[in-house]
Amino acid sequence: MQPSVWQILIVAALVLILFGRGRISEMMGDVGKGIRSFKKGITEEEANTANPSPKIEGKTGDVSADSSKTADKTAG
Repeated sequence: MQPSVWQILIVAALVLILFGRGRISEMMGDVGKGIRSFKKGITEEEANTANPSPKIEGKTGDVSADSSKTADKTAG
């Protein structure tokens, strides 16, 4: 059984009453932003796999500075 035109109009009216016109447009804007960021992430991932860059493990200066502070606390 397919819904009639009147049933579709009633459901649409209820959705507008519950969510309001502004709320629906906000949700559609959020969906659009999500799709754009998803596409951007996909293109960035494809670019990274095409041109792999060397990965930097971490800064050694930060690690040694942190370990010396820990040694000072345990000694004193």
